[in-house]
Order: sequence, then structure tokens, then C-alpha cells
Amino acid sequence: MATPPDAFDFFAAVQAPMRMQPGLRRLAPGVPQLHANRRGSHHLQEKLRALAPPAPPGLQCVAGFDATPGLHALAAHAAAEHPQAFAWDGETARARWLGWSVRAGDLQPCAADGEPLPEVGACLQALAPGWRLAGLLALALAEDFALVDTRSAHIPWLAVLLPTHWAPERKVGLHFAQVHAPVADNRLLLAAGEGLMRLVGAPQRWERFVWTITPRPTLNAHPGLPPLAWQPAGADAVAGQAWWRTERQTFIPLPQAGLAVFTILVDCQPLTQAIDSAAKAQRLHDALASMSPAVLQYRHLGEVRDALLAWLAQRAGP
Repeated sequence: MATPPDAFDFFAAVQAPMRMQPGLRRLAPGVPQLHANRRGSHHLQEKLRALAPPAPPGLQCVAGFDATPGLHALAAHAAAEHPQAFAWDGETARARWLGWSVRAGDLQPCAADGEPLPEVGACLQALAPGWRLAGLLALALAEDFALVDTRSAHIPWLAVLLPTHWAPERKVGLHFAQVHAPVADNRLLLAAGEGLMRLVGAPQRWERFVWTITPRPTLNAHPGLPPLAWQPAGADAVAGQAWWRTERQTFIPLPQAGLAVFTILVDCQPLTQAIDSAAKAQRLHDALASMSPAVLQYRHLGEVRDALLAWLAQRAGP
């Protein structure tokens, strides 16, 4: 499934020289932050698998933290942006396209386009009642979510079912700096931490973009999954293995609660389809060529860098 055209801005995201930095961009009024899952969508199917018993590692909460204000704000935001797919009256959340509702942890079928999806009902029923609203939002929307405490810069709650090579169960409760400590060349990112928290906690909405090239075709890239390795070969063969993985990240501010809802929309396309113009090939070539050895190692691209550069140069043309 390719993300909608408003989701990932290639030329804003891919820059040369490539630097690991926040790269925040203001969101104009009316630009949506969420995308509703239709029946049979790739995001819905992968999220259902990630939520299957036993306890899903993507649902995490610090002991004693009350996520209710953030969940209610997210439900209201989803209903405002996608009223045809989602409804919220302050107490009951209805995923109309999926056919299920949650009220105070109680799961019920609701009016839908067709019969309520049984696999969604079974998935939500298996969750603890306190997680069912989060589960309904996670399945009704393509995005993953985290709640950020903008006063302390900690992340006390996560509903991340499609992570990009990191484990939500190891990040919950950590400070912003701790979360990003493993990132290569992270000096600019960490230095911006306190200012970033002030920005995302204010009423202005923000977005940022992240990208990488990977041999894994699935949206779920949890590090606990069986590893996939590159099979180094010629330029065309490496490009044929490669997947263009992107994230559009946004912040829904809750200033009165001292929180922000962090949204993550993942997409994964074959590189040979995603890089569909000479201009994109040249921009990605220049960004990849400018990566430091540390970033190449962090993204597991060192062994295929030269092959990818050759393929991109060929696609870019004279």
C-alpha cells in the first residue's frame, strides 16, 4: 500500500548532505495528520498480526500513567478528520469502516459498511479492557502512536505496532535523549531535544519525515522478527532486493495536559517503483553518497552502498 500523496514529501525529506536532525516543518491549517484504514488495507492486516496474542509488545504504558486525555484527544481528532470512518461523542468510539465500537472498555459491534469484521472483533476482545480504545484507534487508523510528556521529555505510553527496527517495549518510559541515544551521528538531534519538546507542546502542529532503504518488505520491522540480510550482487540485483521505507511523523498538541500525541505513518514500497524519476534518483544518490560511515553502519547499508549508488546514477541519467 502506498501512502496518500500528502503523506510523504520526497524532496523535503531527502536532502544532501544528509544529516540526522529534527527537520520539523509547520503543518498548514487543514492538512490531515491521520489516515483511516479501509477493509483489507495492508496497514490493517499487518496491525492485526502485530496485535495477536500473546500480549502485543507494541502496547506499552508506564505503571500509573493515565493515557485517557491523550486517547480522547486522538479519538476526537480522528473523528474530525475522518467522520465517514470514525466517530467519537466523548464516551463511545466507533470505527465505522471496521464495524466495532468501544465504550469504557466494553466492545460492541456498530453500524458499518458491511458486516463487522470478525477478525477485528476477535483481536480487540483478546485485549485487556483498558487497552481496547487504543487497539480500536490503532486498527482504524494507519498511524502508530506515542504520548510524549512535553514537560519532562519522557515517553510514558506507546501503541506502536509497525516499528522501524526498534522495540517499543524497550523505549517506554525513557527520556527523549535515551530513546535516540543509539541513533548514529545524533548530536544535532539530541541538542535540539529541549527545544523540540517546547515546540511540539505548543498549539502549532508540526511534521517531519524519515526514510531508509532496507531488504525487509513488511511494514512491521520489529527487531524481534527473523532478520533479513542483503544478498550483495550487481547494482540491478541489489536494487531489486531494496525497499524504500518512509515515515511521516506528526504531533497533535495537548498543551493543557502537557502532552503531545506523536503519530507515525509507515510506508514500504519497492525501491524500483518508489524512485520513479531522474530527479528523485539524483537526489537520493546525493543523499546516500553523503552518509557518514556511522550512519551507513546504523542503517545496515555499508555493504550495498556502492551498488545502490551505481543503480541510482544509472536511473538519474546524464
